[in-house]
Amino acid sequence: MSAPSRQRPRPHPADLLGPARSRLQHYLYDLAELVAIDSGSYSPDGVNAVADWVQARLTSLGFAVERIRPPAAAGAPMDALRTGDVLVARKAGRLAEADGGRRILLAAHMDTVFEDGTAAERPFTLDGTHAHGPGVSDDKGGLLAGLTALELLQEQGTSEYAELVFLATSDEEIGSPVSRRITEDVARDMHYALGLECARENGDLVVARKGVADFRLTVTGRAAHAGIEPERGANAALAAAHLVVALQALNGRWDGVTVNVGVVRAGHRPNIVCPEAELRLEVRAATAADVRKVRRAIEDAAACPAVPGTTVTVEQLDDCPPMEATAASHRMLAVAQQAAAALGFTLGATATGGVGDANLIAGTGVPVLDGLGPVGGADHSPQEWLDTATVPERIALLASLITALGNSAA
Repeated sequence: MSAPSRQRPRPHPADLLGPARSRLQHYLYDLAELVAIDSGSYSPDGVNAVADWVQARLTSLGFAVERIRPPAAAGAPMDALRTGDVLVARKAGRLAEADGGRRILLAAHMDTVFEDGTAAERPFTLDGTHAHGPGVSDDKGGLLAGLTALELLQEQGTSEYAELVFLATSDEEIGSPVSRRITEDVARDMHYALGLECARENGDLVVARKGVADFRLTVTGRAAHAGIEPERGANAALAAAHLVVALQALNGRWDGVTVNVGVVRAGHRPNIVCPEAELRLEVRAATAADVRKVRRAIEDAAACPAVPGTTVTVEQLDDCPPMEATAASHRMLAVAQQAAAALGFTLGATATGGVGDANLIAGTGVPVLDGLGPVGGADHSPQEWLDTATVPERIALLASLITALGNSAA
């Protein structure tokens, strides 16, 4: 029987900063190349061009890359939603799970919110240390930071983990309708997950994200001639109006919970007592328990419509689980903060109402830390920016975090 291989010493975070700095110019060159590709969520060819680029880089790093083409729904029309491919790349480490090795997921997305032609209209530019261009922060800067951190680890000969998995999705900006199941299936086998969205404008990581639940309420009334016999009708529009007031009043009942009735539709003609109305509303909450509380409150309001003769049905159309701050994610944060201190900067953390693929990963029970890309801001706008001065330290931080989490026995 051969003796177990000796574990290599874990590199000190400060030892990774110099190599990360030496990669900055190459990082900027690569970032300009990625930003020049229009890869809006509804532009599968553009997303796939980014996927080609990412796949080649991962393959060169020794990852086995699975490229998953979204399945076409049976009987779907020709103009049905098409998205780009999803990449799931795996690389085994040299530390068995029984010896403390851990499986770590790095998650990023390749799509942006911008239409085709935006990259030509607003090409990549550098203004001092600030880079601009469509997707420069959300999420091409973070995606590239993850790849660069993996290069750093390979150069250092660091593989003290059970497995690294790099997930690059194609439809995050539209709620991940195609990639969600892939993300959840991959995440269930992981010990830790690191989200590569860029850090907040003040440098904070993201330790929690609200969950989102979308509802449709259908109010059914009774039509009647509005001028001759309105008493025979039951006005669904009026019942819906009362519901809007009642539902908006749920704001403030629970800390951190928001309820927004964003769509109201009712009736077809002004001389008919309105027979049907529809409300669409969104709920955001920090915990799954709060989402359940709000749903019960919505159902209670629907059970007692204000207009006699009307009824209300409640449907939950979609849900994105909250990324809750847990004891495990706070332990991950402490490891990150320790590495940041060794790199010479202070690292904070925050909660946000925005959602992303990190929510889906957290919903499987895997602890997640997000916002591990460089510092950026003004996402989804022409002013989107990335602070390139933060790139080396964030790459070194990410590489340090992978090495620390990859070996639970260290």
